[in-house]
Amino acid sequence: MSEKKELLTTNRKALTINLDERKYGTFAEIGAGQEVARVFFQAGGASGTVAKTISAYDMTFSDAIYGKAPRYVSRERIGLMLDHEYNLLIERLGAQRGERTSFFVFADTVATKGFKSNNDAHGWLGIRFQTEPGSPPSDILLHVRMWDKDAVLQQEALGIAGTNLIYAAFYYRDDPKRLIESLVDNLGIQRLEVDMLKLNGPAFAQVDNRLMALYLVQFGLTNAVMFGPQGEVLQPSEVLYKKAILVERGSFRPVTHVNVDMLNCATSQLVQEPEVKGKDIVVLMEITMNNLLAAGELDAQDFLQRVDLLGELGFTTMISNYSEYYRLTSYFRRYTKEMIGVVMGINNLLEIFNEKYYEHLEGGILESFGRMFRNAVKLYIYPMRQEAYDRYLSTGAVATPGSHVGHAFAANVLITAKNVHVADHLRNLYDYLLENHYIDCIVGFDRDVLGIFSRDVLGRIRDKDPSWEQMVPSTVATAIKKRRLFGYSEPTPALPTAP
Repeated sequence: MSEKKELLTTNRKALTINLDERKYGTFAEIGAGQEVARVFFQAGGASGTVAKTISAYDMTFSDAIYGKAPRYVSRERIGLMLDHEYNLLIERLGAQRGERTSFFVFADTVATKGFKSNNDAHGWLGIRFQTEPGSPPSDILLHVRMWDKDAVLQQEALGIAGTNLIYAAFYYRDDPKRLIESLVDNLGIQRLEVDMLKLNGPAFAQVDNRLMALYLVQFGLTNAVMFGPQGEVLQPSEVLYKKAILVERGSFRPVTHVNVDMLNCATSQLVQEPEVKGKDIVVLMEITMNNLLAAGELDAQDFLQRVDLLGELGFTTMISNYSEYYRLTSYFRRYTKEMIGVVMGINNLLEIFNEKYYEHLEGGILESFGRMFRNAVKLYIYPMRQEAYDRYLSTGAVATPGSHVGHAFAANVLITAKNVHVADHLRNLYDYLLENHYIDCIVGFDRDVLGIFSRDVLGRIRDKDPSWEQMVPSTVATAIKKRRLFGYSEPTPALPTAP
């Protein structure tokens, strides 16, 4: 995290803005988000900051002012609000005070816990602002989830978060990491989650929104973020809502033929599942923060290279803080009741049956499996060559006693979900999951690519061994060479031989 600075109170932030006569704007709040303007009025001196407050609470009024949107608490609605109110502000006050005023519009559209229901408490917040009088505007847009159980506390949290956003836009815009951290000042991540953030405009011309999203995970403001094939930052609930999900976890450094084959085969099997036929499916490539931090510090360039290459292949990428698979599937259950497929290799399967990862759970491995498999979750297991399996076991990566003792295979045998060996005392549990199809073998795979591993590709790239190009999809090879990714450089031409 960036160096800690003095933590200003919410009141102090609002008062600081109120006393700056150059800043002047509109507060537009829909739904349960009537709290941000209140913070500024209570701080004192609001007449120096507030041009107008508006709450188009009734849907008919809201539609009449901002136009129709598919949902009232949505990205589309917050965009319409910012457009309308900013244009109106410039139209009515631009000539009068535009030379000395940096105009802004703060908007939110929020649903807190309902009076008669236990709905999802979430909202969209945005600010459009000028960095100086007359300058073109920039935007900050974010989506939040409120975790307080009481609606009044959720409203209070929103008032604090909105004030943090306005203050950050004016005073932290040149320090994006500090901007992100400040969004939960005086709140903490226990009360508010920020699961989507997007910065646009001249104030953020040098900012990569994918990195900003990554920092949300790194700093603990959320546990997962997503990127589309074009590198666009996605809002998880919009992507996952009521969809069947297939996810493959990996390092993708770089993405190889094996990674693609795993996902293609598993996708073919998932769509044939009776529960999935005819349903919308989301396919994700997921990287954990543990993987990104494997070298000790976050390498932003390495992260962007991985996401770029997955995008080249048309994949949606997810970055998460969920090292355990049961936490990952529980996260998906926030958004969907449809089937969840998890694609993995033999090594990951053995890791799941390693009890050391569940010592913090009162129910141990049984509790973790109960959480993972309780609602239409299936593991699709990709095979491994015998020699790779033996090499993996020889590293001591699997600490479970008896997991590979006393078993011999022919050299050409593949290790699959049906013949892999787990610890003797877990065998009955494993057989139960296998027989009831919570675990299935991937079929139809390309046997010729089974020996490909990302670490070998990376080594060959750095050794200038051109054989790496046959280990990755052609579009990935082209991108690596064109952008000189992962330390790629042109092979040294051979010296001519003497006649």
